Amino acid sequence: MIEIVVVVLAAAGAGWLLRRKHRERTAAGPVPGIPCMVRIPAGQGRWRPGRVYGEQGAARWVPQRGEPVELPGGRATGVRVPSVKEGISINPSSRIVTCAYEGGGSIEIAVMPLDVRELLAAVPQAESPA
Repeated sequence: MIEIVVVVLAAAGAGWLLRRKHRERTAAGPVPGIPCMVRIPAGQGRWRPGRVYGEQGAARWVPQRGEPVELPGGRATGVRVPSVKEGISINPSSRIVTCAYEGGGSIEIAVMPLDVRELLAAVPQAESPA
């Protein structure tokens, strides 16, 4: 009988804490930027978490740790789904946008499917040769 009372009190306490945390997050408002995983250069290295910001026509990636990376003249060159190997490191339902920027650099940005349109607005697509 005592165990049941302890479990019920623990569940009520956990529910109260979760509801309090949820209220704090909704009161703070949405976080700016697009959450993503990035690999620099494209096709090499490891995936690193961060956010992409597309302000004033200049995109930049801000990693969770480290210095921001500017993407001058960045253009999206392709969108694809992750391979099975990549799906282990990143969310397998995400989409990978390959971008090229001035100076010959390349970057791969993995975002969730609902964020692809917002990312392509921040990093416009390259014109296809006619």
